[in-house]
Amino acid sequence: MTVSWSALAERLTGLQPVPEPTVVAILGVVALACVVLAWPVTRMVVTVAHEAGHAIVALLAGRRLTGIRLHSDTSGLTVSRGRPQGPGMVATLLAGYPAPALMGLGAAWLLASGRALLVMALLVVVMAGMLLMIRNLFGLLVVVIGTTLVGLTAWYLQPVHQSWIAYFLTWVLLLAAPRPVVELARQRSRTSDPAQLARLTGVPGGIWILLFGTVTVGSLIAGLGVLAPGVLRWG
Repeated sequence: MTVSWSALAERLTGLQPVPEPTVVAILGVVALACVVLAWPVTRMVVTVAHEAGHAIVALLAGRRLTGIRLHSDTSGLTVSRGRPQGPGMVATLLAGYPAPALMGLGAAWLLASGRALLVMALLVVVMAGMLLMIRNLFGLLVVVIGTTLVGLTAWYLQPVHQSWIAYFLTWVLLLAAPRPVVELARQRSRTSDPAQLARLTGVPGGIWILLFGTVTVGSLIAGLGVLAPGVLRWG
């Protein structure tokens, strides 16, 4: 089966049904259960988004991306070349922890206007780009599985089910993003993002952790207001 570029563009920019508020709430509860009960899996989703954030900002800052690794302990590493100091390096280090939350918030805004298929298409594009830079077998396996599952969902499922999957993934990103920041606050690693930012800028690592927490929690609250506005209404 062949599909023209114009037909593909029309499909991607088309609208999918926005689920009923009850369905959105149920998907949020299921996502929260996954964050609590299946953390190693949801933590890997967050890690993929985290490393994608580093990689995208590194490229935007004019750095040369040399590799991405994803490890079985759910950690990751993105390596880029360029000036070891300066705004580009700071922006690259700064991008990781906020990335899952900001991706989730952006997806929430698209979903509110019925763009579920576009959300999944953007996820596929990001992961497909990561495939070119993955430098270890486990990371390759994770990204291939993720790209395949989201791609098959976008291509074969009915629009209503595409919306459900897109809402679920968005909830996962929003709900899971703050947890790694909490874990980070308990660590004393000299190689962590805030530790490196502290050495580069002179701003204490705790301030950077506070910033990460503010962005992730703020994005969760904003995303909640977009996906389930009734929850935030008082009176």
